[in-house]
Amino acid sequence: MKRNPVIPYAIIAVLGILAMIILSVVGVNQQEKIELAQENGGQAEGGELKEPDAIAQACISCHGSDLSGGVGPSLQQVGNKYSEEEILEILKNGIEGTAMPQMAPGTISNEEAQVLAGWLAEKK
Repeated sequence: MKRNPVIPYAIIAVLGILAMIILSVVGVNQQEKIELAQENGGQAEGGELKEPDAIAQACISCHGSDLSGGVGPSLQQVGNKYSEEEILEILKNGIEGTAMPQMAPGTISNEEAQVLAGWLAEKK
């Protein structure tokens, strides 16, 4: 008895189509969550603030994933050099004459900037 060679290909095609549909639905759901978070000023769902590590993602490109420096200086002991208020001021306004930019509107909320400044001030 001969098997029909089209059946395995048809099964694979149907499974592939189902996988694409499921991934599309999941992606749309995640996109809605992202848009909702942006409307809430970058806050996580439920209005809670993000963890300092999550907020610091914007800093990683210049200061490195472990804050040891890169394009920007090391922040591993920044609490020895600046107070929490000074760090907050730097986050908001940048440092003139350096590559440290001011915080772009909508990047992080004022509350998140305060959390990040407090977290960085503890780095001693």
